[in-house]
Amino acid sequence: MLRVLLASKSERRFQWLDQNLSSLGVRIESRRLIASEISAPQGLEVRKQVEMICRDKARNASIEQSVSESGDGPKYDVILVSDTMIEDPDDSRFSIGKPNDNLVAASILMRLSGRRHKVWTSTSILFPPGNEKKGDVIEGGWIERNYTSSATVEFSDLNHDSMEELVSSESWKGKAGGYDLAGIAGKYCHLI
Repeated sequence: MLRVLLASKSERRFQWLDQNLSSLGVRIESRRLIASEISAPQGLEVRKQVEMICRDKARNASIEQSVSESGDGPKYDVILVSDTMIEDPDDSRFSIGKPNDNLVAASILMRLSGRRHKVWTSTSILFPPGNEKKGDVIEGGWIERNYTSSATVEFSDLNHDSMEELVSSESWKGKAGGYDLAGIAGKYCHLI
């Protein structure tokens, strides 16, 4: 049985992995990283920002895992870390973060209303030390493979009622760009 650690607090990522991999004999556990997430500097392309954050998470995951194993050998066959960022529709160097209240959520959704924008995701897959996989050797001898990609999302024009529904649902909480494509916002936006 393949043992996988998702080093994340994202319930949606865990549910997706569990639904799609558990039938293949993969045991998935989820645990958030202890280390704080870095903030990538604005001014870099969002693609580079998201990759920088993901690779820092990978380094932290390898350190935390190396410390917790302390000579017992690898507890996991694979560690996954990921990060997602929303690119401003007008500026590839400006990322739209997670709103912290209703007002910020509404202003972000107004900015995205009737427009297309890119969603960037960077994922690092870590293999234990001594593994013959190719990739970058990072802390503790873990092997990292990083993959970064984007998708284009288009919002319909949001009227007062749809905006009120999205904001009052609080589906924006903890979501980059203030929306959850797989949730209620899916009624108002779609992948191109």
